[in-house]
Amino acid sequence: MPRYLWGVDSVATVTEEFYSCVKSNYGTPKYWGRYLTEVPNVSEGLTRKEITFIHNKGMKVLPIYNVLTEAIGYANGQLSARNAVYNARRLGIPDHIALFADIEGFLNVDEAWIRGWVESLYPTGYRPGIYHDPVEGDFARSYCEAVSKNKQIAIQSILWCTDPHLGVSKEKNAPKYKPTSPKCKSNVWVWQYGRDAPDCPVDTNLIDQRGFNYLY
Repeated sequence: MPRYLWGVDSVATVTEEFYSCVKSNYGTPKYWGRYLTEVPNVSEGLTRKEITFIHNKGMKVLPIYNVLTEAIGYANGQLSARNAVYNARRLGIPDHIALFADIEGFLNVDEAWIRGWVESLYPTGYRPGIYHDPVEGDFARSYCEAVSKNKQIAIQSILWCTDPHLGVSKEKNAPKYKPTSPKCKSNVWVWQYGRDAPDCPVDTNLIDQRGFNYLY
């Protein structure tokens, strides 16, 4: 198996038609990022039926938690972790799978929230992940501050980075794996290098084999 694997993520439910669109226009994903819950006007929520469909196509699920308006404060990080775990278990997602908090580049985030998220999620058996922009917003600074207070955060968490933005590509034309990393120790194992594909509503990603092992 190659070191870096190609896949996609979407706010919309994966259907036969949707999957065929991606396969015919871009390539065959090894995984598909999907949201744990429905957020009105933002994302359609995963179901057990959809998970079965994804698995039957030979793909893994990359679970995303996005019920967030900001990521401020330790207690809120703990609450987000509890909610993510509840929804993952509701969907039958087993322990040892990574759950990615959707910080984007526009949510306010501080180091306390990051510590609350990681320190509460990791003991449940799930692996804490964070989807973020390392350039826009406060994430990179807050993450390194959190790591300075708890070095285990750099070991236990998986980062999904959105920079640099190189544009959507077909699987066969995927770029070399060069995501932007924070200026401190981190596991940047997922990279969303392209957003808003013109032919099908997906983003394109590469994942390190080490991160792929934590997908469902």
